[in-house]
Amino acid sequence: MQETTEAASRPRVGERVMAAVNRDPRTAPHSTRNDAVLAGVLLLGAVCLALFTDEGRRPDALGWTLLVAAHAPIVWRRRHPLLVLVALVAVVAPYHAMDNNHTAASPASYVALYTLAVTGRPLRTIVTGVAVLTVSVSIMLTVNTHQALELLRISGWVVAILFCGIDVRYYRQYVAAIVERAERAERTREEEARRRVAEERLRVARDLHDLLAHSITLIGVQTSVAAHVLTADPERLDRTAVAKALDDIAETCRSARGELRTTLEVLRAQDPVDVPDARGPLPGLRGLADLAESARLAGADVNLSVHADDVPPAVGAAVYRITQEALTNVVRHAGPGPSVRVEVHADPGALRLCVTDDGTGPDPAGTPGFGLVGMRERARSVGGTLDAGPRRDADGFVVTAVLPTPATPGTPLTSERTA
Repeated sequence: MQETTEAASRPRVGERVMAAVNRDPRTAPHSTRNDAVLAGVLLLGAVCLALFTDEGRRPDALGWTLLVAAHAPIVWRRRHPLLVLVALVAVVAPYHAMDNNHTAASPASYVALYTLAVTGRPLRTIVTGVAVLTVSVSIMLTVNTHQALELLRISGWVVAILFCGIDVRYYRQYVAAIVERAERAERTREEEARRRVAEERLRVARDLHDLLAHSITLIGVQTSVAAHVLTADPERLDRTAVAKALDDIAETCRSARGELRTTLEVLRAQDPVDVPDARGPLPGLRGLADLAESARLAGADVNLSVHADDVPPAVGAAVYRITQEALTNVVRHAGPGPSVRVEVHADPGALRLCVTDDGTGPDPAGTPGFGLVGMRERARSVGGTLDAGPRRDADGFVVTAVLPTPATPGTPLTSERTA
């Protein structure tokens, strides 16, 4: 079974051949060793051609030396193709000038020419090929005019080898470009996946912060009210007020538990995209009344005014969460009985939200939280902006958000004031 698995994982002969063709010869593994073997094979073929063909006379001792020396540079053909070709021509020229067997040295010359063509620029390859042919024909004219004409006749092979090398070079560049594009696309997909994970984590962190901060703040205030009712005048205990405070605490806990459950369902899903409705409908402008009522139960005097129609769900959710965090900060930091005005109105191409209070504001020496950061991120998530800071004309704090939207002014959705 293991042998079958290894055989299946081993690349086939055709795949290995195509891998060798596609690979840049200068980056191939064991290149020097392979070229040394190639030089030996070429030299063996040259010896056979010199002994068994009649293209010129059989080499003497000097001819054999030159023939062997012509194959030595092949070992470094990938590293220095032009120098190898120059060295080979320098050795082969006197070999041919002595009218030794002319066919024997041809394979090594063709290999050197092909290596230059497949690794060098096309213009340099063509110029070098023309120079080699010119030098070869000039030498052959001094030795044998018939052989020079024969060399011109077979020069088509030289041109074919050069253009074959150029074609292989362009093919390898094409394959490399495809591989690079595929790798770049893969990197882009990985970066997009990481970005989506980071955005999802940030969204969940904002949701949990908005939910828990708002709910815990309300629970704390409602618990304080219940404790005050129990301890203010034990002999005249207002059971109705205590029961109402405890009911408010229970209702806040139920709402927080429901939102927390739906958020956790998104986190537990393997792919949140597959469960687009896991969190239920997004909170929108119609939920602002509930936020205002919760803040009133915590002791704030809230005036809510909403004038907008046709608000996209994402923008409505951003307005809801920003208002929720702003009211939570008012309840926590504005002091007892603050007055708050929440205004939402639509201008052409933009929805404006303004939450203003007259409280004392957060303690400047206190530890900064994530509320303002989360509100700004909410606004940016829909392409809007948010400013927050102390009021200039009076005591208190103001939060202003401008969110791009096709919403238009319409009938007031909610406009009420309750002490």
